[in-house]
Amino acid sequence: MVNNQIVRDRDTCPSPLSPEDLAVLRDNLREQRLFRQDQLRQIAGAPARPDEPAERRCAAQTEVRVKLAASARMVLADVEAALDRIAEGRYGRCHLCRRAIDRDRLMIVPQARYCARCQQVREAGR
Repeated sequence: MVNNQIVRDRDTCPSPLSPEDLAVLRDNLREQRLFRQDQLRQIAGAPARPDEPAERRCAAQTEVRVKLAASARMVLADVEAALDRIAEGRYGRCHLCRRAIDRDRLMIVPQARYCARCQQVREAGR
């Protein structure tokens, strides 16, 4: 019960983002975008391992590549969406409750779409 109260209190009085914070977050998101784009290129061009039997190598490697690529594309989409929100002046607002997302949360997860409280609710519903 105490933890929920702390989260609620922090969400109602989030630390505002300064122009410097926003610049740092934008740079971080751009770096993440480049990393994920490079990761997707590497996954697409990864060579097969010659020490495994061909039929097993193909199936196993394909499955791993598909899952890695899907994960990288998902994060890339989140990063792109965050950069769009910055460009449109909508960055830092929770998609559910519309409150400001705490600065500390954005510094850790700059692509966050939800405040800590709404994220907890979403995860509890899964």
